[in-house]
Amino acid sequence: MHKLIAIAGLALLAGAAQAAGNLDAGKALTEKYACFSCHGKDFNTPIDPSYPKLAGQHKDYLEHALKAYKRGDAPNGRSNAIMTGQVKPLSDQDIKDLAAYLHSLPGNLATHR
Repeated sequence: MHKLIAIAGLALLAGAAQAAGNLDAGKALTEKYACFSCHGKDFNTPIDPSYPKLAGQHKDYLEHALKAYKRGDAPNGRSNAIMTGQVKPLSDQDIKDLAAYLHSLPGNLATHR
């Protein structure tokens, strides 16, 4: 009985970690899709000032933005052809992984009050 409870607990932990996003998988996706080519090698120095800094950004914001690009959500400003093309093949888990990895990076975002 104790083994069954322990196994169930480990399964719940694994599921929670997966739901939060896998950092290694997210890093692999940034390399596969060459995200650095626009957002900078450290994800803090985009090649164009209109491109967002991604390092340290909130996970929920990143997930929302990537899903909106995937939908081609023009009313919410997410209709960029390059980004839409980049995220179309991504699964929901891929998006969670990317968001978790980018969130984990040290960023230089500023909060103004």
